[in-house]
Amino acid sequence: MGVEGCTKCIKYVLFVFNFIFWLAGGIILGVALWLRHDSQTTNILYLQLGDKQAPNTFYVGIYILIAVGAVMMFVGFLGCYGAIQESQCLLGTFFTCLVILFACEVAAGIWGFVNKDQIAKDVKQFYDQAFQQALMAESETNNGKAVVKTFHETLDCCGPDNAIGVITPLWREDLCPKKDSVMKTILEFSNCHKKIDELFSGKLYLIGIAAIVVAVIMIFEMILSMVLCCGIRNSSVY
Repeated sequence: MGVEGCTKCIKYVLFVFNFIFWLAGGIILGVALWLRHDSQTTNILYLQLGDKQAPNTFYVGIYILIAVGAVMMFVGFLGCYGAIQESQCLLGTFFTCLVILFACEVAAGIWGFVNKDQIAKDVKQFYDQAFQQALMAESETNNGKAVVKTFHETLDCCGPDNAIGVITPLWREDLCPKKDSVMKTILEFSNCHKKIDELFSGKLYLIGIAAIVVAVIMIFEMILSMVLCCGIRNSSVY
């Protein structure tokens, strides 16, 4: 015997929420893949300075997001099917998966919050090392100059956040993208530390919004799945 009344309404509400959850998983997976292959981040984070690789903390977070998006799509499908079939077993499995996924999201959020400044800091340190090598004679024997030029061209910046960085565009045209005039060079170039901060804070802002929306949806789904499960159990008694 199928559920009736308010429980039947909850069944279809849960189905709609799970469909939205499935779509949200697809969006997170899409955003994560976009961040993974975005030209700004890949140009910078694939760089190598001698035998030192650029910091990969950012990519660790991206791979976590890819996994979360894929799992969300699977769990969303499980919830949709369980709600339509009125299966206590599937709904119980769905609830368990949601609890685990919610715990993982909270853990990932804490990890991201703790490391949000460290990601940009590591990249800025990597840039500063490359910049120092590019200014020295040893830059001929390593790829410091190539690394610095990649930063400058990708982020449209020039120089670190210090006095040397301010005058670099004026005396090292081989390191900085060329402007039409000296005045444009002075006015339009930002230091690369500022641009790196903007790059990663912008990416993390998008991730944070997506995570909050998904967390709210998951809480509603956990409540609705338990209510529907109880309704199915009660209806089977009569």
